[in-house]
Amino acid sequence: MKPDLPFAAVLCAIPVFIWFYLLFARGWFWQVKRHLPPTASLQSIPSRKVAVVIPARNEADVVAQTVSSLLAQDFNGVLRIFLVDDSSTDGTADAAAAAAIGAGRSDQLTIVYSALREGWTGKMSAVAQGVEQALSMNPDYLLLTDADIYHDPRNVSQLIAIADEGGYDLVSLMVKLEARSLAERALIPAFVFFFLLLYPPAWTGNSRRKTAGAAGGCILVRPERLRIAGGIAAIRSEIIDDCALARIVKRSGGKLWLGLAEHTRSTRSYGSFKEIERMISRTAFNQLNHSVALLAGTLLGLAITYVLPVVCILPGRLDCAALGAVAWLLMALSYVPMVRFYRLNPLWALSLPAVAMFYGAATAHSAIKFWRGRGGEWKGRVQDGAANS
Repeated sequence: MKPDLPFAAVLCAIPVFIWFYLLFARGWFWQVKRHLPPTASLQSIPSRKVAVVIPARNEADVVAQTVSSLLAQDFNGVLRIFLVDDSSTDGTADAAAAAAIGAGRSDQLTIVYSALREGWTGKMSAVAQGVEQALSMNPDYLLLTDADIYHDPRNVSQLIAIADEGGYDLVSLMVKLEARSLAERALIPAFVFFFLLLYPPAWTGNSRRKTAGAAGGCILVRPERLRIAGGIAAIRSEIIDDCALARIVKRSGGKLWLGLAEHTRSTRSYGSFKEIERMISRTAFNQLNHSVALLAGTLLGLAITYVLPVVCILPGRLDCAALGAVAWLLMALSYVPMVRFYRLNPLWALSLPAVAMFYGAATAHSAIKFWRGRGGEWKGRVQDGAANS
């Protein structure tokens, strides 16, 4: 007879199997180089008309750099910016206008003053009003971007090259986030890692899979496909609007491409752990469809996948310690490419169990905020509170 395996050893084997699956059967999400934009010749791109829509609410400290970077694009075509001032009180529109004047291209910037539409989230209301104005120029593409994004001079041309050559209806780049403070170095690479785990780019681009991911900081979309998908109105109440947009485009028969940007980057800094926790908890429970069962399953899954390997090592049993070490090693190996992408010491990859605990706590806090009527809190607006559901 075969000897029975101790229960502890069986338990410690579970994360090993999980990490083998994640490494080899989830679209190679962790291989960063696979998700960088393909090298393409930008000289042969036909002239295109691009309308850039930027929703902005109290972004005076960052919007000028965004506008300047868009007006400095190495781009063969017509580019106009439609900045939607969403009831700002800090001079956001003035800062954007000053940047355009400074670049000598004030004719390429249109300021749209928006009013919040009933039943819409603030961002989607602003985006919709910007898109309505932008369609007047009959653009070949709409570029939806945030007010805190520095666009590399070749970014627009590169996005168009990807869309044209691959026949994509929506092309999105997860821009490079700031990773300077201790909190950012510890947590931001994991934010992108977890995003790719949830929305593997290979699966997003596969028409036979339902997975549809996009990153709201940089989305190029064909206007006609957006119309067929139902327009911005189809996602008017969404908090995680970027992935919701990708979802409706894919469901309508559109073709998606998702990748990582190396030079186009966010200029928003998160100087403390509290700021990053606030960013995570704003949308985490919404991602789980406000389901207590999904919340419990997520927290349990995080514990088994990321924390259990460390726990298995601690008691000192050789079989459990070996299994825990293997799982932790596989975990770290999968995380190293993202850590290196952010130019950090590879030893940061060993911190993923602790980072996962932080994200788990932020997810639980997200649920608490929702139940207290403070879900989706951003720029003074509560957009996902239980009281408003």
